[in-house]
Amino acid sequence: MPPPELYVTNFNKNFTGVSATTAGVVAVQQDQFDMRLVGQPLPHCPVPISKQLAYKLSRKKPPDRPFSIWHVRRNPEMRAALWARDVLRLPIKIVFTSAAQRLHSAYPRWLISNMDAVIATTPEAASFVSNVHAVVSHGVDTNQFRPAQNRSSAWRMLGYGGTFGLAAVGRIRPEKGTDIFVEAMLEVLPKHPDLVALIVGKTAKEHLSFKRKLESRIESAGLSNRLVFTGEVKPDKMPALMRALTLLVALPRYEGYGMTPLEALASGAPFIGTETGYFQEFSNDGQLGTVVGTENSAKAAAAVEAWFANPGRLSKASEIAPGFVKQQHSIEREVAGINAVYEGLWAQ
Repeated sequence: MPPPELYVTNFNKNFTGVSATTAGVVAVQQDQFDMRLVGQPLPHCPVPISKQLAYKLSRKKPPDRPFSIWHVRRNPEMRAALWARDVLRLPIKIVFTSAAQRLHSAYPRWLISNMDAVIATTPEAASFVSNVHAVVSHGVDTNQFRPAQNRSSAWRMLGYGGTFGLAAVGRIRPEKGTDIFVEAMLEVLPKHPDLVALIVGKTAKEHLSFKRKLESRIESAGLSNRLVFTGEVKPDKMPALMRALTLLVALPRYEGYGMTPLEALASGAPFIGTETGYFQEFSNDGQLGTVVGTENSAKAAAAVEAWFANPGRLSKASEIAPGFVKQQHSIEREVAGINAVYEGLWAQ
């Protein structure tokens, strides 16, 4: 078996936002390169190999390439690649994707400074790291995330009741603004008796008390059957959920990039988001989304009401959003940008 030209690492056993973006890219790249996924499995991707086997295969250069590339996205993955390149002296170069829109702490900065190339997901992210070879925004698989033929039917199929719904999608924790979403929905839901709001995401042990407080708040308001914690939704079920939504509401206190508004837009659902991540870009000057300040549940509730009060605007945004994503934020566009960085390294 000849050594592959590309290794993509995924060491986190949890399916996170980084996992989702990695999976989208690898699902396309597997038909373009002789590649191996290293670490934990990802949906629609090749069966992964172990880190030890990746080290073994990397001992030799791949055919017709001066070296293999390791594409890494997390601190432990950078460490493993640096060990391969600088300690084991294997013929590899390392590409790192950086999404953080804030200054990394000292240790990650040192790791990043030793990468052969850095890809930033936004211009702001690029301003916080060195050695940036390209700015390549994350993309969405528009074959998976696409509008429903009938949104009302798609919503009924989910089985949460009501006639239409909106959702917040992400880990249940303060950074994701789950509590801000709950407060906004406690204001919105009583005005719309047919509306159901979903809180979609996994709760880590350290955030169980945070979740319990929110559940108590919801129960006290008498809305437990209309403001629902769904738990984690598996990646293969997420497209069906997205195309059933009328709105996505993403209210994090901090977000490096933020894929859920893009997935919603590709599915025909506008969004409300906070002044973080890349949400302002996704809004297309307010045509497809409303961006409000962080820590402001009242403004978020008002934004939801504004969309519901203007059915023509909601319908128009739903109609044009999938085309916007295909043109500006498709997974094919992202992969082309990443591949250009690889080819630039190999050409050197």
